[in-house]
Amino acid sequence: MKRSDVIRTIQVQFKHMRTNDAAAMLDTVADTMIDAVANGDRIEIRGFGTFQPRRRAPKMGYNPSTGRPQAIAANTTVLFKPSRELTKKMNG
Repeated sequence: MKRSDVIRTIQVQFKHMRTNDAAAMLDTVADTMIDAVANGDRIEIRGFGTFQPRRRAPKMGYNPSTGRPQAIAANTTVLFKPSRELTKKMNG
């Protein structure tokens, strides 16, 4: 599903809404979620799942083409954990 598909779905649900308004609403939600996770907050959307930042420690890895050891710097990523409802719907 692409961004345009989500916007179209919003417009079907709310028939009076213009395309620009639906796009602005989607952008606002996405920007708010991005800012919250970037600030270290956990986001929980009931029935969908949770997003939270996860810090990865530095480690030593290997370059697959040369086999030489290579330092991998510490970084932060986003962990998504689906809700039970989402998992049931996907598997059922």
